[in-house]
Amino acid sequence: PKQDHQAAKDTVAYKATKRIGAIYHLDTQLADETDDRKKQRQINLKPLVEAFFVWAKEIQTSGRLTKGKTLEGINYCINQEEHEKILGDGEVPLDNNATESALRSFCLHKHAWKLIDSIDGAKSSAIIYSITETAKANNLNPFRYLNHVLTVLKDHQDDTDYSFI
Repeated sequence: PKQDHQAAKDTVAYKATKRIGAIYHLDTQLADETDDRKKQRQINLKPLVEAFFVWAKEIQTSGRLTKGKTLEGINYCINQEEHEKILGDGEVPLDNNATESALRSFCLHKHAWKLIDSIDGAKSSAIIYSITETAKANNLNPFRYLNHVLTVLKDHQDDTDYSFI
């Protein structure tokens, strides 16, 4: 068992996971930095990210991996290098997990799409979905938030000025 554990630690996949984990761990620690997060990302996180891409490119060109899921993962990472620009913004998350989670619930309810039989119905459904997911993302009760939004809109349905929003 110890040999298996040590062998796993010597794999490219394990090393990649450790490097990426260190980046996420440090960024999580910076989450409390409200004004300074952008600066702290540049100082502390950027060197780790740059080192990861140098390492990944070395793995890609070394010939250690000729095929398989690990090589696919390394190639995928390298293709995302241009997105390291997010380090220049303290508000942007490192990944899009929150968005993917929000979309997952939409996909789970796709059987309800059969009830949408017009373009207007599809647009209305998308608006309601967007409002409820925005409420969830902001830790609000979606039913109460939607009720509030619809009440406010009802009182302003004849307005041409949307500043009330």
